Amino acid sequence: MQDWLAVIILGIVEGITEFIPVSSTGHLLVAEKLFNCRQSDLFNVVIQGGAVLAVLPLFSARLKQFAYQWREPATMDLLMKVIVAFGLTGAGGLVLEKMHFKLPEQPFPVGCALLIGGIIFVLLERWLRNKPLNDQITWTIALAMGAGQLIAAVFPGASRSGTTIMLALAMGLARPAATEFSFLIGIPTMLAASGLKIFKALRHPVPGAPEHWDMVILGTLVSAVVSFFAVKWLLRYVRSHSFENFGWYRIVAGVMVIIAFDR
Repeated sequence: MQDWLAVIILGIVEGITEFIPVSSTGHLLVAEKLFNCRQSDLFNVVIQGGAVLAVLPLFSARLKQFAYQWREPATMDLLMKVIVAFGLTGAGGLVLEKMHFKLPEQPFPVGCALLIGGIIFVLLERWLRNKPLNDQITWTIALAMGAGQLIAAVFPGASRSGTTIMLALAMGLARPAATEFSFLIGIPTMLAASGLKIFKALRHPVPGAPEHWDMVILGTLVSAVVSFFAVKWLLRYVRSHSFENFGWYRIVAGVMVIIAFDR
């Protein structure tokens, strides 16, 4: 397969899965194995950053609130919760970096994480059926969602958005509020990770393994365009639907990956 075509496919996969709770990292790893087009960590992280940048216009009202109304108590409260949740994730990420943590490169654990997460989603949504949920993001929920991002960083296939949304739902937060807050803490998290990867690649290039920046840019643009439309759809979807269908998708996808890549 031509490199540019493989990059476009990976960009599409990333754009669809970055914010939908099915694990973009897991889907990218499986896609790379299927199409035999292994990319660098820099590529995978930067195209995630592109997907994040693309959704900023969809949250323009909330971002303007943070920028111009930050002195108001309600705005300050939400902003501080975003900052603390991001800080918790960032601190944990730095610890993992110091420990030279590496993600598994085999799809089998991804399949297991997809399957387990899918089962939890289905069971959680059935447990929540007809239960009252509220829109109040407490400090407990904010801290739990920050920790959830770390869990997803360690277990590819767990899904950053999936893990944070599941934790929020389990603690009684309504689906639209859980989805938005997951996105809000994901924006600085992914942009910081992308910026750090780019900085390291420019400052300490790997000898004999030059980065193909044209392919990185292509993948980033594709993921950004696809992500914009995927998130726009998801924000409408969660207003009137549960996440149970995503749970069933994860179960089917997880079983297929486990069977296809069984050790």
